[in-house]
Amino acid sequence: MAKAASDTPLMQQHRAIKQKYPDAILLFRVGDFYETFGEDAIVTAQVLGITLTKRNNGAASGASELAGFPHHSLDTYLHKLVKAGHRVAVCDQLEDPKQAKGIVKRGVTEMVTPGVAMNDKLLELGSNNFLAGMHIQGDQAGVAFLDISTGEFFVAEGNQEYADRLLQSFRPAEVVFQRSYQKQFKESFGNKFYTYTLESWIFEEAFATESLLKHFQTHSLKGFGIEKMSLGIIAAGAVMHYLKDTEHPNLQHITTIQRLERNDYLWMDRFTIRNLELISNQADQVNSLLKVLDNTVSPMGARLLKRWLLLPLCDAAKINERLDLVEYFIKNTDLRKQVQQLIQQCGDIERLVSKIPVRKINPREIAQLAKGLYQTNQIKQTTASATNPYLQQLSGLLDPCISIADKITATLHENPPVAVNKGNLIAEGIHKELDDLRRIASGGKEYLVEIQQRESEKTGISSLKISFNNVFGYYLEVTNSHKSKVPADWLRKQTLANAERYITPELKEYEEKITGAEDKIAAIEAQLYDQLITDLQQYIAPIQVNGHVLAVLDCLICFSDNALHYNYKKPVLHDGASLELKESRHPVIERNLPPGESYVANDITLDPTSQQIIILTGPNMSGKSAILRQTALNTLMAHMGSFVAAASAQIPVTDKIFTRVGASDNLSGGESTFMVEMNETASIINNVSARSLILLDEIGRGTSTYDGISIAWSIVEFLHHSAAAPKTLFATHYHELNELENKLARIRNFHVTNKEVGNKIIFLRKLAPGGSTHSFGIHVAKMAGMPPSLIDRANEILKQLEEKHVDETITTENGPAVTSMQHNMQKISAPKMQLSIFDAHSETFDEIRKLLETIDINRLTPVEALMKLNEIKGLLK
Repeated sequence: MAKAASDTPLMQQHRAIKQKYPDAILLFRVGDFYETFGEDAIVTAQVLGITLTKRNNGAASGASELAGFPHHSLDTYLHKLVKAGHRVAVCDQLEDPKQAKGIVKRGVTEMVTPGVAMNDKLLELGSNNFLAGMHIQGDQAGVAFLDISTGEFFVAEGNQEYADRLLQSFRPAEVVFQRSYQKQFKESFGNKFYTYTLESWIFEEAFATESLLKHFQTHSLKGFGIEKMSLGIIAAGAVMHYLKDTEHPNLQHITTIQRLERNDYLWMDRFTIRNLELISNQADQVNSLLKVLDNTVSPMGARLLKRWLLLPLCDAAKINERLDLVEYFIKNTDLRKQVQQLIQQCGDIERLVSKIPVRKINPREIAQLAKGLYQTNQIKQTTASATNPYLQQLSGLLDPCISIADKITATLHENPPVAVNKGNLIAEGIHKELDDLRRIASGGKEYLVEIQQRESEKTGISSLKISFNNVFGYYLEVTNSHKSKVPADWLRKQTLANAERYITPELKEYEEKITGAEDKIAAIEAQLYDQLITDLQQYIAPIQVNGHVLAVLDCLICFSDNALHYNYKKPVLHDGASLELKESRHPVIERNLPPGESYVANDITLDPTSQQIIILTGPNMSGKSAILRQTALNTLMAHMGSFVAAASAQIPVTDKIFTRVGASDNLSGGESTFMVEMNETASIINNVSARSLILLDEIGRGTSTYDGISIAWSIVEFLHHSAAAPKTLFATHYHELNELENKLARIRNFHVTNKEVGNKIIFLRKLAPGGSTHSFGIHVAKMAGMPPSLIDRANEILKQLEEKHVDETITTENGPAVTSMQHNMQKISAPKMQLSIFDAHSETFDEIRKLLETIDINRLTPVEALMKLNEIKGLLK
């Protein structure tokens, strides 16, 4: 953007600032408006739906595009621009225009991007808004997640699969990484993330370490347990640099950084998170597990519950700590309800406290913070005598910071305004001069009324009134009918059609007193409020701890409420290997059944020594997938510290849950259904351990029946012979796999029962030992509304296949097993239908074929070829 010699000073200033932020939309404050120019204006007008105009910028080239909106609408429009995926630089006036010499000084006061947002309209109450930093080195990656709106900061490192899992779990709003890794990032992690690239020098370990030490004001990173995580440190350093780069220097609320250790959490890859429908996107309205479990009463609790769901614990002691407290809350109803009500009244302490360093917390929010601290004090007192050791520990961590809460209550008016400049902010008795000025201001206005009454009586002007405008302040207004009664010492200021306006020396004197008092009141209130925010700074860390403790209590009380309302039971976690669920249910499906319908519960047992693999067969739509999913979901809930949807549950400590459920194409990525299926299955096969739980549904469905059975068979064999012997549920429509029970010791067949009534199938959804020999696919097609003629023909083909069954088999390492259908398909008779109109020509076509076979094309002359063609044409007549 070259500077034009004839640009106006304003446009020269705009160009200079825009050059520093070339990839952001620059909102340029001009008077009471934020203006955008050129390309920024075109984009802004399009995204916001506001008018695009042109203005003369003083340049020889003439006019440029312009779009703007009132400054008080910033919050409304800013979030729309950011949600549309744009970076926005907010450029404000840095001095009072009245006191400025020449052009008003301006500068960018805030840079807002999807991952760096603190405005309430840009944030979802129950979800974190993470900015992620990533540093890739070979097949390893360091990754850091920071929510600037709460101060939560996490760091991890591991292989790229682990980094991918974390990205899927944390779902950052923005990811920053080294510019040279753009292609690699897209190939490894897809293109669903909003990304921004930085220069390579930012990703030096020494620079990153220095950034973190300087921020946390420590001599080393040992206290955070991350000193040896060089890739993680680089990622975290890049995040801190990016915040400063986007005009966020005040980060005192980022008080700690937590290490995420892979072995601390139950592992689920991206496919499992998707297949189990743990969380739903805003776009899809899936009834997710999160939606069912989240009955928290605070935004802090909602955010933590989501994290617990995606990062379940693997430490039995910590899990049992949660489970015991859930049980304690169930037994102590009054305590549970009292604590829950108090948490509900606290507000979003985590996000309120994060606004203190940037001084963006308004008076009403500070008053709410004080209220939250008083509620915290009550929670501490209420839980102090609890007999549960974990609750005692949590209660001990609470620090109500009563001194600052009292100061806030004493300083602010009982119902403070939203904005500082609205007045009536500071309570009486805090500042003597402020109280005196208030008396002058209110008393002065009363005195003006006295002046009006006195002058009216003295002059006999009954309609005399005192008013105010911004041009010449207070004035006396006299209608034309009383103009002759005006005293000589009144000074006329304005003539209207029906009246005259005057001022008097006495009126002017009191006006100066009143307006002077109001200006001083505003200045003193702003100063006292500013001091209050400064005093709050030293309480940021303890208030953040309060927020986290309240979130933990909120989640565990939510679990106890769920257990009571939905009949969940306490699971027994053990270090053994067997999984036993009695009368287990699917926690999501059962909550979405039609009124009056109850969920059919099932017993599920998996034991690596006797029943390691269950092969589950049964009719389509009978509930095989639900049984698979409920096994995983109940295991997952137990590892979160929640009770489970079962009558009883013996659950081993599980390190990984893998699922491969249903077929899903990735055609946009160039992969077929079968390729996606095999990629996901390979990921499972290569990562299993003795503590893994594997759920496979319809493996091999994406290819031909012959190939599909072969692959499914070999996968089952591989898992059975694996040294890890992972617990596996394998749902399939290949009934040939039932043969495996007779060949391999730890495989058991189960099927989902059904009942035939006349020509209809009733799915009983009950698990029973033994294999199923019928898929009832044609019945499902009928239920889906296929035409009767199509259904009849399908039954006819099925009958012929069953009659002409040929035992040709695939040979496996354990001998013949899998029946082929190839010859059967060849023997199916044609449907009985009207003969084709082409049948009459079949003899003619045979003659033509024989004629063509006798011709030697290499020796045929052009004339002979034309003659042969004519001969063939004659046959068709």
